[in-house]
Amino acid sequence: MRMTLQLLATSLALIFLTSGCVSQSAFQRKSDEANHYAALSRNLEQDYAKLIEQQKQMAIRYDQIAQQMEDARNTSAILRQDNLRAKADIERLEKILADRSNEAGIAMTDLRQAIDRLEEEKRQLTAQLEQEQLARQARIAQLKTTYDDLVGKLETEIKRGDVTISELQGRLTVNMVEKILFDSGKAEIKPAGLNILKRIGTILKNTTGKNIRVEGHTDNIPISPRLKDTYLSNWELSTARAGSVVHFLQDSLDIPGERLSLCGFGPYQPIADNATSSGRAQNRRIQIVLVPMETQESKPL
Repeated sequence: MRMTLQLLATSLALIFLTSGCVSQSAFQRKSDEANHYAALSRNLEQDYAKLIEQQKQMAIRYDQIAQQMEDARNTSAILRQDNLRAKADIERLEKILADRSNEAGIAMTDLRQAIDRLEEEKRQLTAQLEQEQLARQARIAQLKTTYDDLVGKLETEIKRGDVTISELQGRLTVNMVEKILFDSGKAEIKPAGLNILKRIGTILKNTTGKNIRVEGHTDNIPISPRLKDTYLSNWELSTARAGSVVHFLQDSLDIPGERLSLCGFGPYQPIADNATSSGRAQNRRIQIVLVPMETQESKPL
C-alpha cells in the first residue's frame, strides 16, 4: 500500500511537470499533499502491522484462555464427580454411624441392664453373705457351747484319757476308747458306756443344723477265729459297734434317725502306731462327729 501511494505521488509530480499549464505553487502544494498522504500511509501501515500483531497476540491469548476454560471445565467435571462421590461417602458414613449409634444404644441399654442385674446379684450375695456370717457365728457359738458342755459332763473321763474332744473346721469330734464302751471282741455296750453315751447324746441332741455321725475303728490285729462266725473281719466288728451306738442314741434318747449315720472303718484310719499296745488301744475307738447337715458325707448303712 505504501509503494502504491509513493508511485501515485511521483506520477502526479511528473504529470504536473510535463504539463506546462501548472504553476509552481500548485505543484508544490500537490507535492506536499502527496508527501502527507505518503506519511499518513506509512503511519497507517504501522498501525495495521501493530493491529496484526495485536490480533496474533489476542489469538494466542484466546487459545490460552480457551485451553484454560477447557481445563477449568475438565477440573469442574472432576470436582463434580469428586463431590458426588464425597456426598455418597458422607451418606454411607452417616448411615453406618446411624446404624452403629443404634447398635451402641442397644448395647448400652443391654449393658445398663446387665449392670443392674449384677448390682442386684451383688446386693443379694452381700445380704446372703451377711446372713451366712451371722449363721456361722451362731454355729461357732453353739459349737463352743456344745464343746464346753461336753467337757463339763465328761471331765472325769477326759482326765483319765478315755475321752478326747476336738473341734476342727466346724466339726466337733468326741473320741472314746473301746474299753469304756465294749468288751474285747463284742459290740454290746457296757452299762458304764451307756451312762457316758447318755451324757454325750443328751448334749448333742440339742444341737441344731448338725448331723451326728458315729464311726467305728479297730486296730490291725485280725479278728480272732472264735469270732469269725459272728464278724468276718474288723470291718464288720467296727460297723456293728457303731450301729449299737446309733441305736442307743435313737432308741433311748429319741434322736431322729434322719440326723444319724454310721461308718465302719475297721483298721484303715489309725490315729496311733499299731506296733505298740498303747497305740493299738488308741486305734480301737468310737468317734461321734458333729457335721453340718449340708456337707454330710456318709449315709446310714
